[in-house]
Amino acid sequence: MLKSYWKALLLVITLIFSCLSFAGVSEWVDFELKNGHIKIPVKLSGIDTYALLDTGAQGNSINPNFVRKHGLQFTKGQRFRVTGVFGEEMRRAYNNVPTTIFGADLELDDLIPVNLGGTETGLLIGSGFFSRFIVQFDYPNQRMRIVTRDVLRLGDIENIKVESQRGSGEPLVRVSFGEDSDPFWVLLDTGSNGGLLIERSLARKHNLLEKITSSSMSSGVNSTAITENLRVEELIFGPFTLENVLVSVPAEGESANLVDQNRLTGSRIKSRKQEGILGYDVLKHFVLTLDYRAGHAHISLPE
Repeated sequence: MLKSYWKALLLVITLIFSCLSFAGVSEWVDFELKNGHIKIPVKLSGIDTYALLDTGAQGNSINPNFVRKHGLQFTKGQRFRVTGVFGEEMRRAYNNVPTTIFGADLELDDLIPVNLGGTETGLLIGSGFFSRFIVQFDYPNQRMRIVTRDVLRLGDIENIKVESQRGSGEPLVRVSFGEDSDPFWVLLDTGSNGGLLIERSLARKHNLLEKITSSSMSSGVNSTAITENLRVEELIFGPFTLENVLVSVPAEGESANLVDQNRLTGSRIKSRKQEGILGYDVLKHFVLTLDYRAGHAHISLPE
C-alpha cells in the first residue's frame, strides 16, 4: 500500500509542478498561512478543505474531526504507533480515501487519524512530499516552488547546519543562544506554529527558567500540556541573529517527547540528539530552501 501511495503522490507532485522549466525550477505556487501553518486547498471525498504541509511529520494524516463532521466512512487499514510531543498511542489508518490535490484525483492509503484542530483542515502531508525535490518556502510572500537536484547543489551553498535524522529522515537544524553559547539541535518543523520549544533540561542548562514570564496550554497530536514561556535575547539561526525570540518549555512534571519523538519504534539507529522544535515564529522572516533527503538548507531574506 505504501508503495502505491508514494507512486500516486509522486504523480500529484508532477502535476502540481508541471510548469517546471528546462532549467529545473518551477514557477512559484501560492500557499496560505493560517495560524503559522502552511496550507494548500484540497478536496477529501469531494469536500473542500485544506492540507497542511509539515516537514516534521514522517507520514500523512487525516483529521478525525473532519471525518466525523461530514459523516465519512473509509476502509480501515493497518495500525500505526503515533508518537507526538505530548504522548504516544496506536491508531488505525484509513485507506482508499478519495482526494483531489491541484486537480489530480487520487485514492490515498495509510492516512493516520490525527487531530489537526477544528474541522477546517482535513489532511496533513509529511515527508514523502518533501523528500522528492528541493523545496523553497518564501514565508513573507506566502509562496513555494521546487527545484530539481540536477540543477542545484544545495550542499555547495548551504549557510545553516542541517542534518537528516537517521531513521525518520526529518531535518534537524543547529542553533544557539549566542556566539558564546553551546549549540544544540532542534527539529525544523513547518507544521509548528510556535517559536522554539525546548527540553526543560536544556533551559535549565542555559539558566533560562528564571526568565519564565507566563504559561499556556500547548497541543500535540495526542494530548495537551502546560508549557511555560520566556524570551531569549539572541537566537543564532544560520548566518542570522534574531533578538527577543519566544521560547517555550514543558512545565515542571509535564512529559514531552522532544528528544526522540521521531525515533522509529524498535530502531537502534542513532542520530543527533534532538532537544526541541523550531517553528513558524522563527521561520516567518525567511526564504527557506530545503533538501529534506540530503540534509542541506539555505536561508535568506526575501527579495
